Amino acid sequence: MPKQTIANIPVAGKRVFVRVDFNVPLKDGHITDDRRIRAAIPTIKSVIDRGGRAILASHLGRPEGTGYESEHSLKPVADRLSELLGKPVLFPSQDCTDEQTRAAIDAMTDGQVLLLENLRFHKGEKKGDETFAKRLASYADIYVNDAFGTCHRTDASMYAVPLEMAGKPRVTGFLVEKEIKYLSETLANPTKPFCVVLGGAKVSDKLPAIEHLLPKADHIVIGGAMAYTFLKALGHKVGESRVEDDQINNAKRILELAAESKTDLHLPQDHVCSTAFSESAGDLKEVEDAIPAGYMGLDIGPKTRLQFAQVIKSSKTIVWNGPMGVFEWRPFRIGTKIIAEAIADATAAGATSIVGGGDSAAAAETFGVADRLSHVSTGGGASLEMLEGKPFKAVDLLDNA
Repeated sequence: MPKQTIANIPVAGKRVFVRVDFNVPLKDGHITDDRRIRAAIPTIKSVIDRGGRAILASHLGRPEGTGYESEHSLKPVADRLSELLGKPVLFPSQDCTDEQTRAAIDAMTDGQVLLLENLRFHKGEKKGDETFAKRLASYADIYVNDAFGTCHRTDASMYAVPLEMAGKPRVTGFLVEKEIKYLSETLANPTKPFCVVLGGAKVSDKLPAIEHLLPKADHIVIGGAMAYTFLKALGHKVGESRVEDDQINNAKRILELAAESKTDLHLPQDHVCSTAFSESAGDLKEVEDAIPAGYMGLDIGPKTRLQFAQVIKSSKTIVWNGPMGVFEWRPFRIGTKIIAEAIADATAAGATSIVGGGDSAAAAETFGVADRLSHVSTGGGASLEMLEGKPFKAVDLLDNA
């Protein structure tokens, strides 16, 4: 069911609890990538521009849950958000549940923004604790879930807080609305041909997604280290390439399912290999088919790039989750770059393209194609679970449209 959104809820004079995902990377107290903060701006502005009082809540990193830790403070986020909004962001205390925070919320006026300190400074957040949730729920008249990156979790702020706010509006923000539209609704009825591009290191991470999407997809394209488990399952020599030996039987089962279905499963025919897992050390070699002993596959080869790109460009719906090789290192980046550009070209020709978060989103940014794709997800783990067809309890309990 489509969910009610903040756009349709009157907010003037109301206190609006917005669960955002401000889990951004920090280095020496400075934010190195503010995409997740920028992604929340439309929802925040919708609240404050219409006279609402926005109370923002997020986690950051993995603190112990035993109180304040300066390296996990959301203060740098409050400062950056203030710059992006062009107005002060209240940041009342080092504890999101103390009386200082309560007083600051009570004193808020229409159009103001307040950011609570890191929710995970309390053990109650990860545990989904009822007492902790009651405290947070008491702050507001309306609940908004705009934290797609944690939608697959049942942390207190994601699940127990909206449960406590039963009878009050509980809705999605614009970011979660968009993520659900692409990752759930588009994939429920994809325009054909439908191509799924999967990469990354581990087969075990992607198996549930492959099984869920296999009956729907016309093509499943597999690259990255995970391809070598499939190639070994087919009896190919893979040298020292990364293989999950405990997943060989699962890989065989997937290959059999693909053979019995109408889905074409594409694996690499050639490889860029090295004798060392390193950017600069090791002997580099392009190899067709069998990878010799002492060598490991670290990117797809030229023939594979061409074949994968042709499949992608002939598709009308494309989902991409996982790089084709170690794209962070110059000698092994070309495969991922060509796949990213092929997806962007297909999108320009009318296809719908959806990129799972994590490494794929980082690759799309690295190769300058993120703005040319239909949707780049903000949540790696959440997007993968949606591709697996798993229900999200934190979203299911929100008000239906």
